Amino acid sequence: MEILSCGSGPCCQVVESKWKLVEKWLNSRQSRFPTVGNRGVYGINTISRCRSVRFHDNKEQQRNFGSLSALEGSKRINCKVYSESYDGYVIGGEEDVTDISGIEESATNVVIPGLPDGSNGESGAPISSCFWEWKPKLNVHYEKAGCENVDSPHVLFLPGFGVGAFHYEKQLKDLGRDTRVWALDFLGQGLSLPFEDPAPHYKEGATSNGNASSWGFGDETEPWAAELVYSMDLWQEQVRYFIEEVIREPVYIVGNSLGGYVALYSAARNPHLVKGVTLLNATPFWGFLPNPTKNPGLAKFFPWAGTFPLPANVRRLTELVWEKISDPTSIAEVLKQIYADHSTNVDGVFSRIIETTRHPAAAAAFASIMCAPQAELSFSEVLSRCRQNNVPICLMYGKEDPWVRPLWGLQVKKQVPEAPYYQISPAGHCPHDEVPEVINFLLRGWIRNLESHGSISLPLLDELDCLKNADARELEFIREGSRKLVTVRFFGSRFSLWDWIRSYINPRSKLRNLAAKSQ
Repeated sequence: MEILSCGSGPCCQVVESKWKLVEKWLNSRQSRFPTVGNRGVYGINTISRCRSVRFHDNKEQQRNFGSLSALEGSKRINCKVYSESYDGYVIGGEEDVTDISGIEESATNVVIPGLPDGSNGESGAPISSCFWEWKPKLNVHYEKAGCENVDSPHVLFLPGFGVGAFHYEKQLKDLGRDTRVWALDFLGQGLSLPFEDPAPHYKEGATSNGNASSWGFGDETEPWAAELVYSMDLWQEQVRYFIEEVIREPVYIVGNSLGGYVALYSAARNPHLVKGVTLLNATPFWGFLPNPTKNPGLAKFFPWAGTFPLPANVRRLTELVWEKISDPTSIAEVLKQIYADHSTNVDGVFSRIIETTRHPAAAAAFASIMCAPQAELSFSEVLSRCRQNNVPICLMYGKEDPWVRPLWGLQVKKQVPEAPYYQISPAGHCPHDEVPEVINFLLRGWIRNLESHGSISLPLLDELDCLKNADARELEFIREGSRKLVTVRFFGSRFSLWDWIRSYINPRSKLRNLAAKSQ
């Protein structure tokens, strides 16, 4: 193992655009793309000070406030405020007064800290971007923050498909102020794509239709890539060795989508390395082809399963598919689909995804991932193993996810009834990026609960009855000077189908009423 390099995170030079960059991509394919260089920490401030890139519907109905102090200085009904030290205290008492937005509310509102954006004198933790040579020619990119917090636990974030460590920037900068935080790029994704062609063209004049992105489309495989397949089992092994050789201490793992499956898989295989797992809209399945270890007879019918070089027929199909899915228009449409709140700033995510698609190995890596065999253990099996090994699990799911719908979170909750389940609305497939204030608040609370062996209660649970029943809270925070309100419903051990149905009825009607009153 060797740490190749470690420095400040890459700064993403955001595309110059009008207000609606994504809409611009939907109407035109001509634009300039960002570049990456060592120009300082790639952070929230860098992006927000550029012209903002958002999915705008021109229907924002939020009130502006200067800082959290504006909220703290106002009386509210049964309102609890969590200070920056993350210890709660109650303000406003039980008086029947009108809250700061002018709307009468009977439900308990919890005011939580916003992100450190410099507007109130707070700055996020600096992020370091590093490379680790796991195996010859297999260089893993990762980012870290908060290494100076030597007495705090380690938290490792695993990304979803098509993104990387950059998708957890808001966690690194915020949680890195009091926790040792790491974020990993899976091999074959992000900046963990190879530095060399795994299957170069040796035949004279052999190219992939003149396409510059043709690594892996050659004739023979390089020795270092002879057994390379970008699969679930490879990523699980990558996580294991990263913890053992780089972090060198047990960690809490947080995974979104694909990263959630890998997080559970890693914990099931190596429970001694994992202190707990948090699932953020985890995908419950991955891969189409049978696993050769689990189903050797069936696997024989599929002679190619993601290895290099790609067969000729697979190359042609990959080129056709890749041309479509790597198009900026398609990427913009996907982002618009999976983010429930279209006012969310997605310029950084959009730019970094575009950057990854331009890597010469990206197309072949995509083909390998799509045709790699399934994991040796299914999602249900790794979940059962984690429970058998007493690995703590926490569920945080965006309610409006069009891909991993709440039904999948419900299935996980049924299999692990003791796991805290927080359903967040409005939030889509990537709640950590869409409502990072909420995810960071819940993560801090859950980890504190485990580290204190239960002496500190779970976040939002101040009464023991809440541990068994479904309970909802309105979480309030300030983002870019505007007041944001998010509903978080906790499902306890007495969770029932009716609780799930009720979670769809009450919050929606209440949010409609609040919106009507604010007009």
